[in-house]
Amino acid sequence: MDYREAIEWLFSTQMFGIKLGLEGPRQLLKEFLAYPAHGVKVIHVAGTNGKGSTCAMIDSIARACGQRCGLFTSPHLIDYRERIKVSGEEIPEEDCAALLTELRAVCEWLEAHPTFFEISVVLAMRWFRQRECELIVLETGMGGRLDATTAVPADVCVITPIGMDHMQFLGNTLEEIAAEKAGILVSGKPVVSAPQDPAVRRVLEVEANEKRSPLEWIEEPLLGYPMALAGEHQAWNAALAVAALYRLGLPLSSDSVGYGLSHVQWPGRFETIQPGVILDGAHNPPSAGVLAATWKQQHPSRKAALVFSAVEGKDIGGVLEILAPLASRIFLCPVNTPRAIAATELTKYLPADAPPHETFASFESAFAAALAHGDPVLVAGSLFLVGEARAFLTAQKFQSSAQ
Repeated sequence: MDYREAIEWLFSTQMFGIKLGLEGPRQLLKEFLAYPAHGVKVIHVAGTNGKGSTCAMIDSIARACGQRCGLFTSPHLIDYRERIKVSGEEIPEEDCAALLTELRAVCEWLEAHPTFFEISVVLAMRWFRQRECELIVLETGMGGRLDATTAVPADVCVITPIGMDHMQFLGNTLEEIAAEKAGILVSGKPVVSAPQDPAVRRVLEVEANEKRSPLEWIEEPLLGYPMALAGEHQAWNAALAVAALYRLGLPLSSDSVGYGLSHVQWPGRFETIQPGVILDGAHNPPSAGVLAATWKQQHPSRKAALVFSAVEGKDIGGVLEILAPLASRIFLCPVNTPRAIAATELTKYLPADAPPHETFASFESAFAAALAHGDPVLVAGSLFLVGEARAFLTAQKFQSSAQ
């Protein structure tokens, strides 16, 4: 298969849906020779918010220390290959196609066909092995205990702030969700956690005690370093990243930490894509709260022209309750994904005291109207929307995905 054919096949596997469990990915890792080579270290990151930023910081600091680092994250914003990087570079199209061609042959004789996410994890792991990575950073897709990334043995586990998300898969209480995310802990291996709700903290302490895993709590943000990513919360993510690398035994220095944090790239998180246009993938109430705090810090006297969309399965009302007060006007549109919600449906989730709003058939029309409104434009509500917006504003081809 060439790259186009390979991606079409891969995206077609989304019809198998989401299947939580480790037996399938473990078999695929084994058959595809994709487990890490002896001596390669793995950092595994789970949580509700800040996972991607923390992973990006770990990767950037590790590379500043001279490590050859593989980074796996999801979802992508514009192009699938964003999910799989070595030394900051996306997997090349020809290599992605070649490995997917091999993987397809393996998948066809397995009793249960692997899912899109399982294939993605195994593809990444094989690429990291071929590129002789010394350190691998894995972001969980959902939960942790039964996430495909957990099939890869980790040396250090990281837990970012845990909140209510993916309730249809992970549970309806903080304790249930925390138990799923705590499932990444490995017996005897260190774990580093951000500050948590008391109920979540208790769950993590019980799990760490049972696994005899040394548990370190981050008590304060990392200050005194220049940050490439906006928002006070990024100092907490930075503290997590540094603690994880210290636990791994990397030779950290103030120079390597400073360089890594000042050069980290993580698009779509309070990203000023062009003057007066900001993108942020705030898709649940906790991340919306962080966005609101960052907006007030960066634009204390300005309201936003809010371009908003969301997908099924999210607390849309909770997000709009937090973001609506930031806006002078709200521009609602659908996003280009099978999980999209129509703009007219989104109006039902607006709070009673929301500012004036309009509905549009596409992001492009909503963005044009927001731009003409005159206030700074804030595009938020879904990472899928941010990806579509970023592709439009940078003249790139958007690869729509359901996962």
